[in-house]
Amino acid sequence: MIRDLILLAVALFTWGVAESMFLFFQPIYLKELGADPIRIGVILGGFGLMMMSSHIPAGYLADRVGRKPVIVSAWVMGLVTAWIMALANSLPVFIIGMFLYGLTMFVISPLNSYVTAARGKLSVGRAITLISASYNLGAVIGPLLGGRVGEQFGLRQNYIFAGILIMVSTLVVLFLRPQPVERVSHADTSNGWLRTSPYWYYVGAIFLAAFAMYLAQPLAPNFLAEQRSLSLEQIGLLYSAASLGVVLLNLILGSFPARTGFLIGQAAVGVYALILWQAVGLPWYILAFLLLGGYKAARNLGIAQVRELVPQAKIGFAYGLTETVSGTATVLAPLLAGYLYTQQPTWIFALSAGLIGISLLVSARFSPAQQTTPDQISSVSSTPT
Repeated sequence: MIRDLILLAVALFTWGVAESMFLFFQPIYLKELGADPIRIGVILGGFGLMMMSSHIPAGYLADRVGRKPVIVSAWVMGLVTAWIMALANSLPVFIIGMFLYGLTMFVISPLNSYVTAARGKLSVGRAITLISASYNLGAVIGPLLGGRVGEQFGLRQNYIFAGILIMVSTLVVLFLRPQPVERVSHADTSNGWLRTSPYWYYVGAIFLAAFAMYLAQPLAPNFLAEQRSLSLEQIGLLYSAASLGVVLLNLILGSFPARTGFLIGQAAVGVYALILWQAVGLPWYILAFLLLGGYKAARNLGIAQVRELVPQAKIGFAYGLTETVSGTATVLAPLLAGYLYTQQPTWIFALSAGLIGISLLVSARFSPAQQTTPDQISSVSSTPT
């Protein structure tokens, strides 16, 4: 299985370079295409809706037909939709490509399930954070490259470069080996865990954490460009710092118990919001964006704890359901951010910092205590895909 994790890491690294060439600059490009802050917030909210809408069916299919087919379909869809955005000549066509690209986020649940099954002696939290680090290592390079290309040739060229790189990533992921479909034992045939308070309390805590952390992000590029007069290359540098922060914090926090890492990651994003609210100057912003890496680390470690609350044979569905609920934050937060930006841009960061403070208390109360180790995962019989 180590071979498959290496291939997955290579594919995600390449995808990370490609996606980060355009994703962080997307709010600025939407403005170039004619969208105002409120409309940008609505578009980003719609993008978030597309990202969250397919997690449950994808997780369910991964449990039933196998993880590799679902993963490959996401990569192919990403390739097609990246080229729709690259070739779009108008805002409506671009939005179509952007929304369809958002659907590729359904890969998260089968991807986490695949990594969970292939992790060997690694803990779930460590395996997921390591794989996430490979994507974000690529995302260290992408914003620097994207800022340079966008500054010299225009942001549209970023999408063309990204389309070529995603093609390479897709070729790599085709070489992953399929995993067996796990038969559900009689003890796991019910969905009793769905009716338990601990699961839903914890999912609520993940949603609050995701909303609080994400609120300060969607319009940060516009804030830095319009309110702080940063260039595209400087903004690219900051998002490279953010990706480096994801790599470092994933690796560091992945060595902690998942519950502890989940809390520390949130606190790091709280400091990011405070700095953008109160501080001025590129060195401060670099520090802030390094700490922003706590967002993905916290989300990874938050999802990893779901394993403590559900049976192994339902883990794909559980990951998908949890991602869907927490993913509503990426729908709602941009809407609120767009409104706040038109009133007073700094309010976004002030409110985010306050909500993260509340989220830390809620997460500390409802995060599950670790009950299993990698050697205590329940065994199930399986058939090959």
